[in-house]
Amino acid sequence: MQGAAGDGTSTMTRPNFRFENAKDLFEQIPEAEEDITTPPGEHDAAAFAHMLVESEIPEESLMFCAYLLPRRMAVWWGHECLMNIEPVLDDNDRFMLQLAAAWVANPREDERYAALDAAMDSSAKTAGVWLALGAGWAGGSMSGADLPPVPPPPYLTARAVNGAILSGLARGPLEARKETMDRFVRMAMRLGEGS
Repeated sequence: MQGAAGDGTSTMTRPNFRFENAKDLFEQIPEAEEDITTPPGEHDAAAFAHMLVESEIPEESLMFCAYLLPRRMAVWWGHECLMNIEPVLDDNDRFMLQLAAAWVANPREDERYAALDAAMDSSAKTAGVWLALGAGWAGGSMSGADLPPVPPPPYLTARAVNGAILSGLARGPLEARKETMDRFVRMAMRLGEGS
């Protein structure tokens, strides 16, 4: 996005967001309407995220952030959210988080397939498994490396990251959930700002 003077500078206050406002996100990713019932109106993306966390369905704020961040960054955000509630994770979750983090650090096909294959082989879809699926569905193909490519729909990573975070939150204390979601949204905003 060019600056008003056409000088090549970005006019976005959050350069790591995929969309500057909520309405653009809903227009570009129509599946978001299936996951977020609150109409976007004309809200700036950050304002909408904060509004959602204060709404009757604060969980929608997490879904919105997962859509708002680029897929690789969304997986990293999900990783960091889960590390904030790490005591609720089991050893398999931690292993899956390592696979997702390896892909974020080095987004090659080998790392992506390692996360995808391990997650698909897991019997239970726990928080870590959902995050590894998010990494696996972030690009490339959903089918095996030796099969014809099947590109994942662009909304799958956001849904998997959201599933990861909500699965983790479900294991924690209910009375801390709202405060934790608010902290996670603030983390996404900081990532959006590039800090």
